[in-house]
Amino acid sequence: MVDPEPDEYSQDVLDLVERIPSGRVMSYGDIAEYLERGGPRQVGAVMAGWGGAVPWWRVVRADGRPPSCHEARALSHYASEATPMRPRSDRVDMRRARWEGPQGL
Repeated sequence: MVDPEPDEYSQDVLDLVERIPSGRVMSYGDIAEYLERGGPRQVGAVMAGWGGAVPWWRVVRADGRPPSCHEARALSHYASEATPMRPRSDRVDMRRARWEGPQGL
């Protein structure tokens, strides 16, 4: 069961995801590293519980694969946002699309 309100860590993850620019992505691990808390699984748990309220498709696996069970919807978003993709693949080109996070926080 999901709590009615996200805890502080969850809110920090969601706030960061909200800031990822259109056409860019961060991996679950990138988010944990940027926040200096948790890990990819904890970020995934936050996204599973609360991700529908933020641009969830901008959070991908480290190899550029979109979130499980949401691939078709994610690919539609990537196309509309001109997210760099790997040639002849359904994976985001992490070298070109990865966002390092907001600077100066």
